[in-house]
Amino acid sequence: MKGLSTLWTKNILRSYGYRSPSVIKRYENNPVLTAKDIPYEATLIFNAGVVRFRGKYLMAFRDDYNYSIVRTHFHTHIGLAESEDGITWKVLAKPLILYDDVHTEEISRFYDPRLSVIDGQLYMCFAVDTKHGVRGGIAMLKNDLSGIEILSLSVPDNRNMVLFPEKINGLYARLERPMPVYSRGGKEIFDTWISFSPDLKYWGESTLLLPQERVPFSNCKVGPAAPPLKTPYGFLTLFHAVKKDSRLFKNGWEPTWKKVYSAGIMLLDLNDPTKILGICDEPLLFPEAPYELYNGFRNNAIFPCGMVLEDDNEVKIYYGAGDIVTCLATADLDDLVSLCLQK
Repeated sequence: MKGLSTLWTKNILRSYGYRSPSVIKRYENNPVLTAKDIPYEATLIFNAGVVRFRGKYLMAFRDDYNYSIVRTHFHTHIGLAESEDGITWKVLAKPLILYDDVHTEEISRFYDPRLSVIDGQLYMCFAVDTKHGVRGGIAMLKNDLSGIEILSLSVPDNRNMVLFPEKINGLYARLERPMPVYSRGGKEIFDTWISFSPDLKYWGESTLLLPQERVPFSNCKVGPAAPPLKTPYGFLTLFHAVKKDSRLFKNGWEPTWKKVYSAGIMLLDLNDPTKILGICDEPLLFPEAPYELYNGFRNNAIFPCGMVLEDDNEVKIYYGAGDIVTCLATADLDDLVSLCLQK
């Protein structure tokens, strides 16, 4: 039955007609970080934010662990890892955020870290599961990376927040994905929004940036992925796109997960990031590799959370695969911009 399910899923994904473009190259030794690399309890290592900071690469990763067979009991740490080359990683001995330190009667966990460096200061966006909904947060990391200072938390339900790498017209900017129900007719259709702040604490001037219906390879939701990169052409911006398909069999560890996650790319104006200069109508990364398609917690899943621009114009893209490991893909900056601007 497993073989039949795998073949059926392959045929369904093939029927969409999507493949990652040739300009994107998956690292040949993917994944770059897995549970076996973690010096403390770990099961699922994914959705990792990555930046260059103080002469090294720094990664903040989500570590879900202590799963039961029916997923009724689990914990989450946020861990840190460092690298000299962005490929080989050394995990710090202790997590940045421990489950026991944040778990309360109201708060279940912190997860999905996204890193940004603004004016030399390291910041982290994250999500918080609470008894009363999902909240998005922004924190400043301590200089010795021993902890965080929370600057702001949204009201429910909002998540997938990422910061722009600099102020724009005197204001900080962030992308986010609210999760409305009434305004979308009770359906799981979520869009990408942009908001602004004078101080990273108080946010407003919110504007719809990327509606779900504008993305041909999504029928469910679109939202931020890695924090935008500033380039001479504009802010290069990744987003996640979700497609539901009731024809899919059991998809990973969960019996009813019938979604396909892929990554898209767009270019935003440097002076007015509410303006999309161009967007690729096909996925930048579509599930194709074995570690994206099979044996994951949730199969057929790609979710980029980190993007680094190198001096030679190579762009490193770090992404979660199958909600179980962290992987790397690379491309030339000019090729990625061309994908956004092609007609």
